[in-house]
Amino acid sequence: MECFLKCYFEQFTNLPRNSLHDRRKRKAMVQYISTLIQGCSAVEPTVEESSRIAIKTILNYHDEMRDQNGTVCLMGKNHNILYVAMKLCFDWQVQDLAIVSLLLEQIYLCEKTFERILIGAIFGNKAPHYIAGWKSDFETEEENVRAVVYFLDKATNAALELPFTVANEERLFRFVDVPIESCGRASPLKICVQLGIPDKLHIFLRFGARLYTENEEFNVFEHILNRLSEFNHKYPYNLIACLQLLLRAAPWIKIKPKDFTEEEEKILYERLLEKYADLVDDGIVPLSRCGLTPPELKHLCRCVIREKLWENYQLPSGIRSLPVPEQMWKYLDLLED
Repeated sequence: MECFLKCYFEQFTNLPRNSLHDRRKRKAMVQYISTLIQGCSAVEPTVEESSRIAIKTILNYHDEMRDQNGTVCLMGKNHNILYVAMKLCFDWQVQDLAIVSLLLEQIYLCEKTFERILIGAIFGNKAPHYIAGWKSDFETEEENVRAVVYFLDKATNAALELPFTVANEERLFRFVDVPIESCGRASPLKICVQLGIPDKLHIFLRFGARLYTENEEFNVFEHILNRLSEFNHKYPYNLIACLQLLLRAAPWIKIKPKDFTEEEEKILYERLLEKYADLVDDGIVPLSRCGLTPPELKHLCRCVIREKLWENYQLPSGIRSLPVPEQMWKYLDLLED
């Protein structure tokens, strides 16, 4: 496999810089390498091993081209080949965490974003062409969503953290929280809340997306409560569903996620109740989530357990390994109230 690809790359080097800009050409390359993987699997121990070698060879080629340019990615075909590797990873469901995390790291090192993986899943398969000027490598929105779940799972299990600059200070973000540059540096979770997409919001919450991030001026609770307040007691289902999911993932509503004294926090919640009184009266915001009554012990336990799993990079995969009754798994996985 490695020998075949090295011979292929000798010819690939002579191709024009934009030879992989067209999605159809990337697709043709994916199909070609997939055929090689299928053929070489007869002599390799497993198909997994063949696909792993293929992706590793592509990553090595990218590294080699970058090193020849003073460790600066040449972009063009030399970078787009990473998206060939990305599609191969997903198509062949490569399970090697080191290879998948290395691929994600190389993409991020060059782009400082994962928008080419995420935008199609959030906005729809045709959106990337209008937002960022390139076409998605996935055939359908559903396939793109499944790919996002695949990479979220691998990045989480590999404990992948990536540097992102916030207020001139470099912070580490997990794959699920890395801001999308072309969307105002908003996190995928916040974009889903803004668009009112509960099914995709649930995916990011399951993998432990942070509700409060330092690079965003307004947190998701403030945004969705303001949106709901615009409706005259006739609330859209999708926004209600988003709020319900957020309430499952947080002990209670926090507008300003900072340390306050008890007196300051009391004043803050009084203002919260005053500002969103209609939502409280209509039962949209439960009393146990807005400071009037304590949250349920069961809910607080869920939040603590999920936080510990998040700290150990075990969300959501570690839920089913917990010594709790099976009916609690769905509750911990935010599938039930």
